[in-house]
Amino acid sequence: MSRLGLVRTVPEGMAPDSTVANLSILGYDPARCDEGRGVLEAASMGIGVSANDVALRCNLINIKDNKINDYSSGHITTEESHQLIKELNNRLGNDSIIFFPGISYRHVLLLKNTYSKHLKTYPPHDFFDHDISEVLPSALDDEAKDTEALLRYLISASRDILEKHEINAGRTRQGKTTANSIWPWSPGRRPQMPSFNEKYSLNGAVISAVDLIRGIGIYAGLDIIDVRGATGDWNTNYEGKADACLKALEKHDLVYLHVEAPDEAGHAADPLLKKKTIEDFDK
Repeated sequence: MSRLGLVRTVPEGMAPDSTVANLSILGYDPARCDEGRGVLEAASMGIGVSANDVALRCNLINIKDNKINDYSSGHITTEESHQLIKELNNRLGNDSIIFFPGISYRHVLLLKNTYSKHLKTYPPHDFFDHDISEVLPSALDDEAKDTEALLRYLISASRDILEKHEINAGRTRQGKTTANSIWPWSPGRRPQMPSFNEKYSLNGAVISAVDLIRGIGIYAGLDIIDVRGATGDWNTNYEGKADACLKALEKHDLVYLHVEAPDEAGHAADPLLKKKTIEDFDK
């Protein structure tokens, strides 16, 4: 009673990025709507982004021997990372440069009013073991030179601050990976998107623990459904998501249920965990 087939979720010539793929699945043209994941995650976190602001995803990462060693700082806890982001905001932030705490290693950097989005940036999960000098943010035009300089300064300054923080001292004592640098990437401005209802005359909802997906849902005018125990990681509440989806379908034409677990296992380059997440999903 089902249908099986192949779907191209990434249009020809575009990067196989989560923003691109998820916009495509929901029927939005990423070439017109994709402004990067920073601004989408900001929407999910309730951060107001004005028309002239630039939002970036801001990972807490681990750098070792001047190379990207871990894109997630050992999947640092949300409680620990919030203390680190607060310290960065106190030391490096101002009215135009604001760090917002998110979940685990995923945070948002907001640049207000005078900065450019025309930058080449590098997702840290795709550049493991790369020397950071090769993958620092770089300007795509003269207008973005000041923004390039700012981001490079913030990365360098964050290392001095985070290396000495008590949270990282504690993680070192426990044999855990430290969060010794920020990594800003995927810059963009507020996207212009029609609602899902305007496009398709259907109402829908999103179930996801990942701010990127929730942000797409917010801009698409979809209802956001929270599920207790949904983590955006391999230890998420699969059953709770399925139950919430069935309940939501009583009132919605469509429910977009997103599970991040296999993706996280892939980024971690852990084949056994990847296998487990697929088996858990199937169950």
